[in-house]
Amino acid sequence: MEKKIKKSEALSEQDIERMELLRKANDKVGKQLTIGSETGSIEEIDEIREIIGKDFENPEEKYNVYYVGIRRLLMQYLPKGKDFKEMRDIIYDEKNIFLNAGKKKSDNNGIRKSDGRMSYQSYMNEILDIIVAWVGGSQNAFQLYKLLYDLNDKHSYGHENYGETTLSISKAMMTLSEQ
Repeated sequence: MEKKIKKSEALSEQDIERMELLRKANDKVGKQLTIGSETGSIEEIDEIREIIGKDFENPEEKYNVYYVGIRRLLMQYLPKGKDFKEMRDIIYDEKNIFLNAGKKKSDNNGIRKSDGRMSYQSYMNEILDIIVAWVGGSQNAFQLYKLLYDLNDKHSYGHENYGETTLSISKAMMTLSEQ
């Protein structure tokens, strides 16, 4: 009776081939087996190497977008001087909230715990597009504030929780942007 059980447990050639494929698939983490379209043979695809090889974020491009684009344009076209510092800071805060995916200084006692210069390239490009359109258009700082404010609302990021004096300036800027 024992011999009959062994015979029924014996695997067919196809079963052995399937088991071998399963074993190979589990041998190497990050690699996948595929059947070559031209040859019909089994080939390995190293998925991890393919993913790492792609440029999702280009450091040089990010540098240029942030420093040569965003920062430079804001410094060049926002009102200069000590009298406008608080207004510039409020605009920078709105920009940084977006670049940092909603992280605010007011959430952590004045520390954002994130750096807009390290933001996703797509976020930087979106801010740059807004700033370039603003520079080509009105160049009214209040309107730029409104554009950035609305961008953060659109993504449900919220806004800084300012003290009373800065809050009043923020409200005034919003009102002036509509005029």
